Amino acid sequence: MNAPTTDAPAAYRRATVIGGGVIGISWAALFLAHGLEVTANDPRPDAEQQVLAGLAEITPTLSELGLPTEDFASRLRFEADLAAAVADADVVQENGPERLEVKQRIWRAVEHAAPAHALLATSTSGIPASAIAEAMEQPERLVVGHPFNPPHLVPLVEIVPGAKTSARTLLQARDFYASLGKKPQILRKEIPGFVANRLQSALFRECVHLVAEGVVTEAELDEIVTDSIGLRWAVAGPFRTFHLGGGPGGLPHFIQHLGSAMEATWPGLGNPTFDEPTVAVLTEQAQEAFGDETVGELAAGRDRAQIALMRALGKTPDTAPDIAAVHA
Repeated sequence: MNAPTTDAPAAYRRATVIGGGVIGISWAALFLAHGLEVTANDPRPDAEQQVLAGLAEITPTLSELGLPTEDFASRLRFEADLAAAVADADVVQENGPERLEVKQRIWRAVEHAAPAHALLATSTSGIPASAIAEAMEQPERLVVGHPFNPPHLVPLVEIVPGAKTSARTLLQARDFYASLGKKPQILRKEIPGFVANRLQSALFRECVHLVAEGVVTEAELDEIVTDSIGLRWAVAGPFRTFHLGGGPGGLPHFIQHLGSAMEATWPGLGNPTFDEPTVAVLTEQAQEAFGDETVGELAAGRDRAQIALMRALGKTPDTAPDIAAVHA
């Protein structure tokens, strides 16, 4: 089901992005770079200024990816009224606050105002589609389209169905994101936090534990990760890695000979909390490790390195087709 088909079920020329925060701006930039007309909806009085400033920061990265950016903001308009913003949308990508009642209110209004053919997707990072769709008359239309930040750069989009999401909606979402050069993965069942965030959270919990216990500093831990499992997992995920670690016998051999020893370490893994002393340590070390550069400068460096790695692995969307042409 995760392999895209050659034809998408509808034309995607007009996208509405609800929410002008970091994720919303990133989606808007990607949509614009693929030739869509984009309507941004955000009730904040400074939303237009924030979105345009964010697009200006993202443009160099999109250009480095080989995507067209010249005058692409000319296809962007702002509409504060939600119903008007989605009235002619082919796809609605919602990026509102991570509060269930807010998302339910947004989607209740969107459902009544958007065209019947529109793809309806929420970028929520953990709220189940089933819960959000409880407020909808047609819950089968809603799907989670969860990107890994930043959406304009990192390929993954987790497509997560709710209990009533239709198979058609899942395939529609898969083909839409694939046409943007993304790497969509349809999850087989709904689970809080989905997959990528759960993995990230599990690893970060142990990172916080090791730093709080004084085993390593933040800077040292980052180097350990990027010099070992970060490199390894970029080319072979955990299961493939341990399959290779089992030699000719593969993963079964690894589990048989090393699985018990690994399992024995699991109860000893950390279970830290963000209490005041821990937060103080993390804050002090972050300032020491990263304080010489602004967040913007650090992000730009990260993006350059990310593109170089993706290019080396053949994962850049340089050759992604123009979405308007694909679905014309």
